[in-house]
Amino acid sequence: MDIALSTTLHGSFDDVLTRTREALAGQGFGVLTEIDMKATMTAKLGAAAGDDVGDYVILGACNPPLAHRAVTADPQIGLLLPCNVVVRGDAEQIGTVHVEAMNPSCWWA
Repeated sequence: MDIALSTTLHGSFDDVLTRTREALAGQGFGVLTEIDMKATMTAKLGAAAGDDVGDYVILGACNPPLAHRAVTADPQIGLLLPCNVVVRGDAEQIGTVHVEAMNPSCWWA
């Protein structure tokens, strides 16, 4: 079983990132955190590390009603919150962007 639900989109990284935020909002998710891995790696480890990572953003998304249901069912589920959604450019295929989120069924199989 794959640990991720993923899709591959074509377009600019910024456009796919915007479309991902919009899709999350359309399903009742707000973005609580955003980590720009390229900027973070560049700041902490230098430009080469940022270049190695490339376009890579982690969105920490939360749907409050779903989060409430999950936490009341199992308090340890907070270890997996917020739900991380990764938007990452494909270094080998310019204009190809991957969007991935954890596959929740792999944790309850």
